Amino acid sequence: MVSVWAADITPLLIEETYQAYYDKVPEWRKDKADKLKNVDDKARSVGAWILWEKMKKALRLPESAVFNLSHSGKYVLCACSDREDVQTGCDVEMKGKLRMPVAERYFCREECEIIRNGKDEKEQAEWFYRFWVLKESFMKATRRGMGLDMRTYEFAWGQDGIPYLKKQPEGTITGSSPEVEPENIVRQAHDQLD
Repeated sequence: MVSVWAADITPLLIEETYQAYYDKVPEWRKDKADKLKNVDDKARSVGAWILWEKMKKALRLPESAVFNLSHSGKYVLCACSDREDVQTGCDVEMKGKLRMPVAERYFCREECEIIRNGKDEKEQAEWFYRFWVLKESFMKATRRGMGLDMRTYEFAWGQDGIPYLKKQPEGTITGSSPEVEPENIVRQAHDQLD
C-alpha cells in the first residue's frame, strides 16, 4: 500500500529543536543540510528525513522500502510503499500565482484547457498547482525527473473529483496488480491527503 504523510516544520525553525533533530539524522543528511544557506531550507531537509524515519518506524518498513520526499514552504511530505515493486513519487508546493506560460510549455492541451476554464485567476492558479504536483510526482516515481517530457503523460479528474492518469508514456509505471496501477496510486495518495 502507498502511504503519504505530511508534517509542518515550523518547530524546526527554533534552533534548539532543529539541533535535537539534526543530531538524529545520518551524516550524509547533515552534510546536505549544512550546505544549505537558508535556515528554512535546512529545516525542510532535516524535517523531511525525520518524517521518513517516523514513517518507517510506525509502518515497520524495511531499510529497502521505496520512498520519496518533497518539501515546500513550511511543509514536508513523504510517500512510501510497503512493496518493493511499487514506484513512488510525491510533491508538495505552496500555491502561488497562475503560471500559464509554464503550463502552456509543459502541460498537455487538455490540462491547459481545464486550467483556463477556472472561473477566475485564483481558481486557475489552483488548477495549475494541482497539475504541477501530480506531474512532478509522476516524474519522480519514474526516476526520470525532468528527462521525462511532461507532455507525454496527462492527468484528468473523474466524476468523483479524484485525479487519474489519462495517458502515460511507454515504459514508465507498470503494475503487477490493480493496487499498483498508476490511477490507483494517485487515488491512494489523494485520499490520504484529504
